[in-house]
Amino acid sequence: MNSENPNNSSGAPVDPTEHTQGAETTLPRTLPKKRAGGKASPRTRAREFAVQALYQFIVGKNIPGDVDQFTRGLSGFNKADSVHYDLLLYGASEQSKELDALIEPFLDRPFAEISPIERSVMWIGAYELKHCIDVPSKVVINECIELAKEFGGTDGHKYVNAVLNGLAHQLRAQEMKPRSSV
Repeated sequence: MNSENPNNSSGAPVDPTEHTQGAETTLPRTLPKKRAGGKASPRTRAREFAVQALYQFIVGKNIPGDVDQFTRGLSGFNKADSVHYDLLLYGASEQSKELDALIEPFLDRPFAEISPIERSVMWIGAYELKHCIDVPSKVVINECIELAKEFGGTDGHKYVNAVLNGLAHQLRAQEMKPRSSV
């Protein structure tokens, strides 16, 4: 595993749990076992692994199949919803340009200044808001805020929240309307 070069010219997937010199951020060695209210759901775990996989896709410039194989070998993957993980990894990586185009109007800086973790989290959120209509927008946003808190920079979750909230109002306007009390 090449932990000196975040671009990883060897072609092997970058392990986001190892420190990579020059990378904007690193992920913890193990995934969080629980959220504030108890055990993480299989979908929550799928999102956690998808963040790691998308990080490898962005920083290591690895192909999704290699990233997938590496990520499935990580401890605890068996507790994740592998179908949802597949949707997020392959969907976000294949549609990265389209997701960037959806996200960009809500940014206050260029993508080059966004950490790969926050970008990965925003891709997950944008993908779910667009394609996973069975997941309420508030759940998508909350899950992404938690991912950004766990893996991202100090205030990255606030930025992710603002971007995804704006995107949710665009993609799911009807769902985001305040309910009137009658």
